[in-house]
Parts: sequence; structure tokens; C-alpha cells
Amino acid sequence: MDRGVFVSRAEAESTTLADALERYALEVAPKKKDAYHDTLRCRRLSKRTLARKALAAIRGKDIATFIRERQAEGVGANMIRLDLALLSHLFNTARTAWGMESLTNPVDLVKGQRPKLPGGRDRRLVGDEQARLLAAAHAYGGEIGPLITWAIETAMRRGEIAAMRWEHLDRKARVLLIPETKTGTPRRVPLSTAAMGVLDEFPRRMGHAAHNVDGRVWGMRPDSISQAFERVCKAAGIEGLTFHDLRHEATSRLFEKGLNPMQVAAITGHKTLQMLKRYTHLRAEDLVGMLG
Repeated sequence: MDRGVFVSRAEAESTTLADALERYALEVAPKKKDAYHDTLRCRRLSKRTLARKALAAIRGKDIATFIRERQAEGVGANMIRLDLALLSHLFNTARTAWGMESLTNPVDLVKGQRPKLPGGRDRRLVGDEQARLLAAAHAYGGEIGPLITWAIETAMRRGEIAAMRWEHLDRKARVLLIPETKTGTPRRVPLSTAAMGVLDEFPRRMGHAAHNVDGRVWGMRPDSISQAFERVCKAAGIEGLTFHDLRHEATSRLFEKGLNPMQVAAITGHKTLQMLKRYTHLRAEDLVGMLG
């Protein structure tokens, strides 16, 4: 203590994980891009047995037990990964910003025991699925039909589509600005003729004025888009297709149109070529003509 190297463990020993999660939800989660889901994750984790332990008492073996419990509950690998990412950030924050320098991050000790993520999805529209999908969407009504076309034409993420605003549209240049993205880097998306056609239809759509009160292009929220899409797929008799698969489809079509990886990345917003490869699924049949 005289030399100034003593580090007190008192706070880390008296603060439970539940207490830390509550503080994290109040101070840290609101500053993150996915604040809503991180807050929900904090609440869910605070109800687990692990949350009763003091931060200083949590070891790597406790995290390993937590992983096995989640797997036994049938939770997917990606959900477990997100839980671990939050716990890891919580411990790092407690050590660096909350004055608990004595803490070690137990999540770092179980890297080899984390569940492996499944390979990237390769689901694409096949046969007449697009026509059936759009027909079912038209019968369903509302915005889901135009949303499907928009997603296929732009390769935008569901959240980016839901957050679209008229003020970010440059009709003359046929470009849409996305100021906030998943990667944190704004980007400008070039719009095809079909995409512009979707927007040109808005003045004739019933009820659009009500949706435009706050400046947003679409009236549907992300969760509502997924729910409507699931109902449309069921009505069309299409299985194994998610709304996010339309981003895969759109990205693959950009390559099939002859764009190079850098051009595609500029449109889709992928940070690395590895991630771009994961979301791109080219059909061998479509490549035959390019071989000569």
C-alpha cells in the first residue's frame, strides 16, 4: 500500500453479477447501437444462477458451465456468442471504468470452449419463388410487397430499411444515404430503376401520409417486417426463407451482374471480403456463360 501497488478487491467482491448487469443496462447499453436488445439481454442474464455470484468469484469454469447450460436449453450458437460478448464487455468495463482493477475477464479463459457458429446460410430464391412471394405479398397487403422488392434491389439490412428517411434520398442522383449502419460507417446506396419504381409508387399507396409523419419512408418496424414476411412465405408455400436471405440474394445478384468485389462491398457495406463471401452464393449455372 505504501508503494501504491495495492489493488483493493473489496468492490469486486461485494458486487454481484446481477448488480453489474443492472448498472451496465443503465450506463453502457444505451450508448450501444443495439441498445434495446442489449438491455433485454442484461435482464435475462440477471435472472440466471450465475448472476448471484460476486464478480470476483466468477471463474472460467463458471462461464464454461453457463455455456453448457445454454446449450442444454437448446439455445443457438450465435445467441450464446452474443451473451458471452456482453459478459466479456461487462468485465472489461468493470475493470477499466468502474474501478475494479483487480478483476480478470473469465470469458477470455474459455475461448476454446465456445460453441462454433454454423456456416453462412446459402438460401436463395429458386424457380418461381420470387413470383409466388410477390403474389402472396400483394394479397397480404400493406408494405411488405414493396419492401421485398426493395430488399432484393438494394441488399440493405432489415434495420436499415426500417430506418429509411425521405430526407436521405437524392432522387436526381438516384442515391440513398444510410447515416447509421451495423458497421458504424455511413454509406450511400445507388438505386436501380426497379428500386426507384418502388418509391415512385408511394403517392398512390393508401395510408402512406400517416406513415410519413416522422419523415420515415416505411411505417413498419424491423420485427413487424419479419413477422409479415413469415406470413407471406407461409401463404406462398415457401419454406426455409428469411427476410435476411433477401440480402444474400441481392448480394449474389450484384456479382452476377458483373460488379467486382469492391463495387459490391460499397453497395452492401461489408467491411471485409471474408464477410462478403459469406453472404454471397453464386450459382454454378449462372457462371457457365462467363467461362466461354
